[in-house]
Amino acid sequence: MTAPVRIGIVGAAGRMGQALVRAVAAGDGVLAGALEQAGHAALGKDAGRLAGLDATDVPITDATAPFFAGIDVAIEFTAPEATVRHAAAAAAAGTGLVIGTTGLDRAQMDALRSAGASVPVVWSANMSLGINLLSHLVETAAAALGPDWDVEIMEMHHAAKRDAPSGTALALGRAAAAGRRVDPEASAVRGRDGDTGPRERGTIGYGVLRGGDVVGDHTVVFAGAGERLELGHRAHERAIFARGAVHAAAWAARQRPGFYGMRDVLDLPK
Repeated sequence: MTAPVRIGIVGAAGRMGQALVRAVAAGDGVLAGALEQAGHAALGKDAGRLAGLDATDVPITDATAPFFAGIDVAIEFTAPEATVRHAAAAAAAGTGLVIGTTGLDRAQMDALRSAGASVPVVWSANMSLGINLLSHLVETAAAALGPDWDVEIMEMHHAAKRDAPSGTALALGRAAAAGRRVDPEASAVRGRDGDTGPRERGTIGYGVLRGGDVVGDHTVVFAGAGERLELGHRAHERAIFARGAVHAAAWAARQRPGFYGMRDVLDLPK
């Protein structure tokens, strides 16, 4: 019988970290580590109890090297700078890594790809099955409809979200650009204000809303002459991202080193 995958959670005391702990407990893997930053108030506490579960005998630690050495795969949704450090630590320990951090710049993404030369690294701006299927549909629609149809991506998140547009919105924009075979950055229009003139043909627009406790709403609008197509997804709870990440961790544990996405995990066409 195959041993269960030993999963560690980075940022285990946070809201997403606790959701990940609960998702591991409900899945096929086993919680084998819980990491937090030095000085955090939760250090030493049982990760399961903190997440509202029975005790797991996994105390939250700030000892990075032993944490990565004692697990098969780590899952982390933190901040870009911390993510780069954790990727290097995972590579040094030979530990797989599943990353849901957004707001990474090009150099930081390159650092994650470098870690993928040593260990399996799965990165996605959104771990939900529905969003990743939506990305595939957006790419397909963009390819079929062509530049005569305007593309606008609208997203709304809770008031505390720091990066904008969301990583998921940008990923959907990359999918639309891939369908059109254009550069996603060169074609992007990130916000409009004042007298902007008519919309430039072939661009991909982004609209951002922030407020309340919205987990995540994304809508991709294809607007043509006399008709409009809308493809969208609404996340009602963070548990969907945690479940997807745990699924990705179990998949990553069986893979060779490489830099992967959720399309790889879900075996969707690229």
